Amino acid sequence: MENKAKQNPFKRLLAIRGMGQVITVTCGLIILCIVFGVLNPIFFSGQNVANLLRQIAPILLIGIGQSYVLITGNIDLSIGSVVGMSCMISATLMTKGINPWVAVGITFVCCILVGVLNGQLVAKCKLPPFIATLGTMTIARGIAQIVNNNYNTDSIGDGAQAFRDFFYYGKFLGVYNTIWIAVVLWILFNFLLSKTRTGRHIYAIGSNVEAARLSGVNVVASTTKAYVVSSICACVVGLIICATSGMGTMDAGNMYEMYAVAASVIGGVSTLGGQGILLGTVIGASIWGVLQNGLQFAGAPVAIRNIVIGIIVVISVLLDVVVRSGKPRRKKEKSSSEVKSKNVGVKA
Repeated sequence: MENKAKQNPFKRLLAIRGMGQVITVTCGLIILCIVFGVLNPIFFSGQNVANLLRQIAPILLIGIGQSYVLITGNIDLSIGSVVGMSCMISATLMTKGINPWVAVGITFVCCILVGVLNGQLVAKCKLPPFIATLGTMTIARGIAQIVNNNYNTDSIGDGAQAFRDFFYYGKFLGVYNTIWIAVVLWILFNFLLSKTRTGRHIYAIGSNVEAARLSGVNVVASTTKAYVVSSICACVVGLIICATSGMGTMDAGNMYEMYAVAASVIGGVSTLGGQGILLGTVIGASIWGVLQNGLQFAGAPVAIRNIVIGIIVVISVLLDVVVRSGKPRRKKEKSSSEVKSKNVGVKA
């Protein structure tokens, strides 16, 4: 009895949807850290670890947003362009003399509207998510280019120093604010996804949208909420980029949709919907950051780093498809064999 009681917590842990994948990729992350640490001891230096965590934070944030959307069985290709739009709108407003925090508020409203539009196009208008978010990706990037007449902005100036400290340079308890922002938002959105009705509805839509609708789930509202979370996360990342560089750049967020998908799928979020936890997104974002940082120390060019991460993403999605498509097949084979044996028994 005592042995069973001791095993129960671990069994309960493994029973959590997606936890097996999280444990697997965590082992992979540990191995990567050991390998890069052996190759170059500077990898484990305090300064490099701090910089590594600051590199991971934005990837974690957009990974959270993309995870929400992927769990519904959809995808958000506009997330990188929303990052650029956030960076340019906030910087342009600040260079025009608008109070930095008012600029932040206006930027949030604009980005949230993109999320609402995505949700309505996908869930209400029934557009394929690839097409809908491809369109809004182009629109958001166009807005990023047009807000300052197709130019990057000037420096946001000393008047925005408090803004820059809050989103990038400042520290709290010896830890950079960027990391705290990522941690707080992860706790908030993880609670929303795992402990609330909204989270259950998001999983239900990804598992079977028609069954969810018949069960009383408001598919349009829940899908829109997922896309709004994605836009909020992208907005925060855009503000971090603006605070980091001290200006708005029109190409901010380029390729971030790829990074978001990488953080999500490496961490075990299924591209087929209905499966994955945000703890896995933390590990996925960490693997992305460790690979980029470690390969940089190893002297690998940017092209090689991108190729390695791209291969890992493809393999992760392929494994997910194989596992998810194999389960129903095995169940069908088992049920058909049971039916045949029953029929044989009846004939006998």
